[in-house]
Amino acid sequence: MQDTDDQIKPLPDKGPNTIALFLGLYLVVLAFFILLVTISSVEESKSKQVMDSLSSAFTSIAPPSADLKSLTTKDGDVLAGQEFQQQITGIFATELGIAQIETMQPGRQMRLVLKADSLFFKDDARIRPAMYPLFDRTVAALSNRPNGLRFDLEFVIGVPVGADGKTMPTKETLEVRRAVTFAEEMNARGIPPDSVAVGVRPGHINEVVIWFYTRDIEETKLKFSGEDRFQVNP
Repeated sequence: MQDTDDQIKPLPDKGPNTIALFLGLYLVVLAFFILLVTISSVEESKSKQVMDSLSSAFTSIAPPSADLKSLTTKDGDVLAGQEFQQQITGIFATELGIAQIETMQPGRQMRLVLKADSLFFKDDARIRPAMYPLFDRTVAALSNRPNGLRFDLEFVIGVPVGADGKTMPTKETLEVRRAVTFAEEMNARGIPPDSVAVGVRPGHINEVVIWFYTRDIEETKLKFSGEDRFQVNP
């Protein structure tokens, strides 16, 4: 018969309980953050500034398939304008190999500078047939107006000046005919009539600047202030 002392053996020492230690640490951290939330106060003005900043910074990650016509808030207007700019950049990058268009104001204003001979036959006012798909896609982008907004295009071509370096020609020139041809072609392809404008500027021969704008419809309406007076918002 064995001694009873031999049957009772002490359990091995497993050291401190690690799980309990970490669980207690997590509970302390959780309690600390609960305390911070409890004693903190929300400032609406600063919260709005943060949200506006985040919206402006990350609107470019919105899917291209977003329904622009449902965007009517200020942030939605910026988003719609930025998506319009991305569409135009993609169109000209694909057709003309232009990788970047200069954005003057995100979601509001951008411009493209290119050689006139890339759009027209050399020394001629006829548009190159290869540009027709570009024009069609541009017209489609300009016509896709969200509620309360309009997309505009301004075509400006350089013209030769007189000996003084300032006087522009008074007779019809190749540049003027090209500007007229461009407007007629865009109108023939269905661009909204109020979305296109053409003009000339002194110098910069064989250079075309195309401006793209996103404008609030209400800001562009005539404001009548009297029977014989009216004003146009800039």
